[in-house]
Amino acid sequence: MTRRILVTSALPYANGPLHLGHIIETIQTDIWVRAQKLFGNECRYVCADDAHGTPIMLKAQQEGITPEELIARISASHQADFADFQIGFDIFHSTHSEENRRMSSDIFQRLEARGLITRRTIKQAYDPEKNMFLPDRFIKGTCPKCGAADQYGDNCEHCGATYSPTELKDPRSVLSGATPVERDSEHYFFDLPQMETQIKQWLSEDRVQPAIRAKLQEWFDCGLQPWDISRDAPYFGFEIPGAPGKFFYVWLDAPIGYIGAFLKMAESANLDFVDYWGPESEVELYHFIGKDIAYFHTLFWPAMLMGAGLRTPTAVNAHGFLTLNGEKMSKSRGTFIQARTFLNHLDPQALRYYFAAKLSAGIDDIDLSLDDFRLRVNADLVGKVVNIASRCAGFIHKQFDGQLAPQLADPTLQDYLVAASDSIRQRYERRETGQAMREIMALADFVNQYIDEKKPWAMAKSPETQPAVQGVCTDGLNAFRILMTYLTPVLPAMSAQAARFLNLRALNWSALDVPLVARPIHPYEALMTRVEQTATDALLAATKAEAAALASASGGQAKGAPDAAAGDAAKPATTIDPIAEEIGIEQFAAVDLRIARIVSAEHVEGADKLLRLQLDIGGGQTRQVFAGIKSAYAPEDLVGRHTVMVANLKPRKMKFGMSEGMVLAAGPGGKDLFILNPDEGAQPGMRVK
Repeated sequence: MTRRILVTSALPYANGPLHLGHIIETIQTDIWVRAQKLFGNECRYVCADDAHGTPIMLKAQQEGITPEELIARISASHQADFADFQIGFDIFHSTHSEENRRMSSDIFQRLEARGLITRRTIKQAYDPEKNMFLPDRFIKGTCPKCGAADQYGDNCEHCGATYSPTELKDPRSVLSGATPVERDSEHYFFDLPQMETQIKQWLSEDRVQPAIRAKLQEWFDCGLQPWDISRDAPYFGFEIPGAPGKFFYVWLDAPIGYIGAFLKMAESANLDFVDYWGPESEVELYHFIGKDIAYFHTLFWPAMLMGAGLRTPTAVNAHGFLTLNGEKMSKSRGTFIQARTFLNHLDPQALRYYFAAKLSAGIDDIDLSLDDFRLRVNADLVGKVVNIASRCAGFIHKQFDGQLAPQLADPTLQDYLVAASDSIRQRYERRETGQAMREIMALADFVNQYIDEKKPWAMAKSPETQPAVQGVCTDGLNAFRILMTYLTPVLPAMSAQAARFLNLRALNWSALDVPLVARPIHPYEALMTRVEQTATDALLAATKAEAAALASASGGQAKGAPDAAAGDAAKPATTIDPIAEEIGIEQFAAVDLRIARIVSAEHVEGADKLLRLQLDIGGGQTRQVFAGIKSAYAPEDLVGRHTVMVANLKPRKMKFGMSEGMVLAAGPGGKDLFILNPDEGAQPGMRVK
């Protein structure tokens, strides 16, 4: 039975060019969609630009153009980059569209009719120098939960906590650097807590990955809060019906943009809205997102759909972040690679394959090691797959006028390759593309071994064995056809080239076991060339040059300084976090800091950021501590090290167990975390004073 499937990926923000972090997500989504189409399913892929919000308004003002002019220009560049990376959208739209305006208003009014929208006056951060209310992401300060510095006004990237901007410690406006003041403003709220039972039921149906479900449980444990869905003028977005000067928060209308894009596509494809989005819809709906926006896609979005009487996603598939050569991509360090910069230097198909070989169904971060990228693409695609076609095609054309043999010399080779189709199909279905690529390359090794054993180049030298050459090379080219069919979702352009070379309209999954015999093929032309180190070096050089030009244009940013978010003003490299309020010696003495030796360290199943540490604090005492340092340290690198811990911190019961203290670390978070190390000679149990 043919499945009907609707697929989305996260909407890129329309205030700047795409980078490889955007591309890895769309490649993962595109591979899955192309696989479904290859298997004969009806699968549609919709996306759009996220085109609302204060950053876009401010950037347009800075450039002296309208927001509409800005988002039109950005959309054109986004679509060109996606097209060159062979992303096969069925439609690419914009959230700033009549379809999305209509749908956003309709969903809001449905929620309001059900009593899920409330209004109340709140105190909101206001920039006294810019004379405007500040969106959450335009305020930074110290996390009120864990004390991490330089965190945004809506959530902490260090501990994952969510909060109101007014809860931040030492807040500052990223627009002017001024300390925000509080002003009253009436806001609209979506009553998320009222939907908690329904959300939990939805999550119990395996709609998200285990790691995301564990993170959601942390949010439930902290208690869901009503969601502020309005913003005050000036703001670029949709005005709330019946509320002059009030606009929908961008995160309300952004996911509704999936529906807006669908509605635009439905006009020409003759699709029925209720059939796809009604509560009884049998169409499968899948969202592909980065793990950093799971909060919006797995809490707010399904709750909005439920409240509005619409269907919910079949599943939300999150992926990890992209790193470059083991480090976070950074604009200031010149390692933030834009999509167009990559396209100017390297073959996009090579990156599609590399990402496919690294991706899994989990949310682990994916590293783009340029040396590994070069070696893997050259070894797998050029040295294994393409090599089969190039070494067999020459004999067919030179000795047999481009005509394949009337039958396969060894049908068991084809049978062996076709027998892997079910396994490979399941790998694609489960988003286990890395395992699929390993399986396909193992088959390619088998085919090359077959050709090496038959030695057609040796047989071609003897008149008696020349006829066998045609059969062996026909076997090889049929094997190449099967391998390229398996790789079609990953390498659509190469698949089309291979089909033309083999004199076929297209490579077809349903024809895997139909041998290609007794017919002519076209002359072979190179399907892929080697990735040279000079090309990857040039890519990095161009990226660093772009970063230097950007720093020069913005007044200079020192190497290693924190990157500015969209619309943010980067902190000067010489500044530090504000010093906290003074305390007395008695308060300091109350904190018992001890030297501890890390006896063991291990990952915590279901936790994104935690490591479970067993600490020896002397006197035969050990403490279990859960530390949010997973992104910065491998467990095996910590065992045996000495560090400093807060020994008299009240134990905290967590879902993973009891945490009996706190390990001290410095840094903004993520990979930039550094646990404290005492000098040699310090022993477990010694007090730090």
